[in-house]
Amino acid sequence: MRLSFPALLLALLVTVSACNEEPAWTPRHDAPAWSGPGTTDAPPTGRLDRTRAGTLAPAAAFLDPDGTPASLADFRGTPLLINLWATWCAPCVAEMPTLDALAAREEGRLNVLALSQDLNGADKVDAFFARHRFAMLEPYIDPQLAIMAELKVDTLPTTILYDAAGRELWRMTGIADWQSEATARLIAEAFER
Repeated sequence: MRLSFPALLLALLVTVSACNEEPAWTPRHDAPAWSGPGTTDAPPTGRLDRTRAGTLAPAAAFLDPDGTPASLADFRGTPLLINLWATWCAPCVAEMPTLDALAAREEGRLNVLALSQDLNGADKVDAFFARHRFAMLEPYIDPQLAIMAELKVDTLPTTILYDAAGRELWRMTGIADWQSEATARLIAEAFER
C-alpha cells in the first residue's frame, strides 16, 4: 500500500511525537556491532541506493544558519553532500562528528550540508549546535520538511551526494561513518565527473 504525502507526513509526526529528547540507540541484533565514529568497520544500518542517480536536486526552500531562505541550487558548482537529520534521532546524532570531520577534510572541494528536519525550529537546532560545537557544520533547517518530501525520504538519517551540476550520484539511508575508507571511496565519485 502506498501512502499519500499527507498520510506519510502524519505518520512521521506521530513517530516524532513518540520519541524522547535523544533516545538511546542500540545496533540491530543481526548486524555487527559498530565501533563508533572514526573506525573503518561497516556501520550497522547504512544502505546505499543508486536508483535515483542523475536526478536533479529539488528546488524546495529551507533556511540557512541566518534564517534566510536557501536552496540546494545555491551550492551548485561544487559537489554537495546533504545529510537529512533531526536532534531527536539518535543515529543522526551519532554520525554528526564524522560528518563534521568530513567537512573539515574536504573543505573547499565538497560542501557538507546538515539539514535538520526538526519541527521545533531554530531554537532546538541552535541549542544542539551550541552543545556540540562542531568545527565545520552549520545549522540549516527545513522546518516544513519540504526537501524530505521532494526527495521522498522516509528515514533519518539519509545522506545524498550530488555532483557539481546538482545531479544525484547516490544516497545512504541510515547511519554511516563518514571518516571510513568505504565512505571516502563513495565521496570520491563526486570528483570523477
